Amino acid sequence: MYDLVAAVDRYPEFLPWCIGARIVRRDGNVFWADLIIGWKLIRERFKSKVTLEPKHRIYVEYVEGPMRYLHNDWTFEPHEAGCAVSFHLDFEFRSKTLNAVMGALFHEAVRRMVGAFEERAKQLYGGRPRS
Repeated sequence: MYDLVAAVDRYPEFLPWCIGARIVRRDGNVFWADLIIGWKLIRERFKSKVTLEPKHRIYVEYVEGPMRYLHNDWTFEPHEAGCAVSFHLDFEFRSKTLNAVMGALFHEAVRRMVGAFEERAKQLYGGRPRS
């Protein structure tokens, strides 16, 4: 699961609303990435600094884009069924309009994103089909 989440440049292959991703620069266990998120007429570019603690944690620091702030933290712990993943996300858009739109859709967006990661993991690593 760690490898799946760390492969940011592969997100457009499976993550809803992610229409572009590229790694801009790497420096050891740190890289800078650009993501383009699109939904209907909305297109936004996000630049982030991603710090990897191999096989244990991925921390994302917001650098540039439409946000006032964004904090994103993934942790991975061994579990009898494979891997327990914790995901924490906190953000606020600069635009009150985007905040209103995203606030209304936030829970559905997170549900779909988590589902996309689960489905991708099943495709890559096997496992029980989602019910």
